[in-house]
Amino acid sequence: MGINEPAARLRPWTEPSDPAETGVLIVDLAALADNWRTMARLAGGAECGAVVKADAYGLGLAPAMRALLSAGCRTFFVANVVEGESARNVAHDATIYVLDGLVPGAAPRLVAADLIPALGSLGEIDDWAATGRKPKAAIHFDTGMNRFGIPISEAAEAAERARHIAPTLVMSHFVSSQKRDDPRNARQIEAFLDARARFADIPASMANSSAVFLPQRPHFDLVRPGYALFGGNPTPYAECPVRPVARLSARILSTREIEPGACVGYDALWSARRRTRIATIGVGYADGVPVGAASCAEKPSGEALVGGVRCPFIGRVSMDYVVLDVSAAPREAAQRGEWVELLGDGICLEEAASRAGTIGYEILTRLGARFSRRYIGA
Repeated sequence: MGINEPAARLRPWTEPSDPAETGVLIVDLAALADNWRTMARLAGGAECGAVVKADAYGLGLAPAMRALLSAGCRTFFVANVVEGESARNVAHDATIYVLDGLVPGAAPRLVAADLIPALGSLGEIDDWAATGRKPKAAIHFDTGMNRFGIPISEAAEAAERARHIAPTLVMSHFVSSQKRDDPRNARQIEAFLDARARFADIPASMANSSAVFLPQRPHFDLVRPGYALFGGNPTPYAECPVRPVARLSARILSTREIEPGACVGYDALWSARRRTRIATIGVGYADGVPVGAASCAEKPSGEALVGGVRCPFIGRVSMDYVVLDVSAAPREAAQRGEWVELLGDGICLEEAASRAGTIGYEILTRLGARFSRRYIGA
């Protein structure tokens, strides 16, 4: 894609309906649906679910779920009961799993919303069995993450206790599936197969977004992508196989020329080496722009596209503002009131994260409430 193409596409998407808007987040629901179809196709004969925790990775649970339902998704995963209740309000007939499992005291709400907990201990199995006649549950085994899950050594006991409930899924989670050659992947698959053998008639699930692409194809009966659906690259060793979903733009609030030696931002961490044209845009860390994207001698800074030209962040990222060096940008594009692109076709999620010293997951889930949100492609 040519460097000038994003600029050509920017204005129609960010033209404000409210003149006071200073930041706009565009969520492309058609791209989200297409990404689910891509993952479903790659899953072969396995069902493709969707992980929509953390408000659908920061992009809005209700619109995201409606787009996924329209695409054909019928199984969803959330983190906790509150998220599950919100998901149930959108998808009345879908299967919804709660990854936190059975939090003490939460059983009545799980039952009331017809949510299925992913049980990660023998005690959780017993407590869930006590709530009613053979309630549905996922059985979550730990194969190496050491975060949640029943140890493989307790698989036989788990199968015995699970006779008092109705398991609908046996699952585990990869540690390093984004690394194709990591030997832990094969070890985890082997351990999971041992546990699954005790639940031979129950559907199994192990693959997150990246694991769909592993050479072992550990798709089993259900894959559960999350990050890839929302535009994150599940294959960091190769070209991203999915479309960007989030596009973030900000408005230029002021511009000026500064002389050599003039500093920018708190603590004067950046100083001009030449006469420099700068622009202040109306987003900051309160909106989810990482502080780590600040200009720093040790790493590349964040960037924005101004008239199709990449312009670096200079100085600190402050609460409400980022300052750009727009010396190389076309003057007509670097004027007060114009829009710049922070995330989209021209600056992908992975690059924005790398330049901020973080990961794309954090970029998405921290997007702030002050952005005007627009949903397109519904």
